[in-house]
Amino acid sequence: MPNLTPDLSSNIINTVYAIFIHNYILFAYLIGLVVSTLAALKKPSRRALLFILGFAILAFSFEYDKHIIEGLREQTLRSLITVNPHYTAQKWVNLIIGEVLPILFYISGWIFIYLGIVAGKREKDL
Repeated sequence: MPNLTPDLSSNIINTVYAIFIHNYILFAYLIGLVVSTLAALKKPSRRALLFILGFAILAFSFEYDKHIIEGLREQTLRSLITVNPHYTAQKWVNLIIGEVLPILFYISGWIFIYLGIVAGKREKDL
C-alpha cells in the first residue's frame, strides 16, 4: 500500500466523519433492519416482520427527506403544470409531497416498531 501524505490521510478522516455525520440516523435504522432480519431468519415471527417493516420504512423516510422530495416535487409539478400556472395544484403537490408524506412515513415506521414491541410482549404472555 502506498504511503499516504498527511493531507490526504487527514482528508480521508474528514470525509469518513462527514459521511457519518450526514447519515448517522440512517446507520441506526440500517442496524435495526439488519438485526431484525437476522432475528427473522433465526426464528421467523410476527414481531421480527413488524420490526423489519418499521426500520425499512424509517430508512426510506430518511432518504426521502434528504434526497427524494425535491426531485419528486419538481417532476410532479412539471408533468402536471405544463402551460398555464395552477397555483392550487402546486400548493397541493407541495403540501402532499413535502409535508404529508414525510410525516406519514415517519409515523408509520414507528407504529410498526411499536406494534412489533406489543406483538413480542403478547407472544411472551401466551
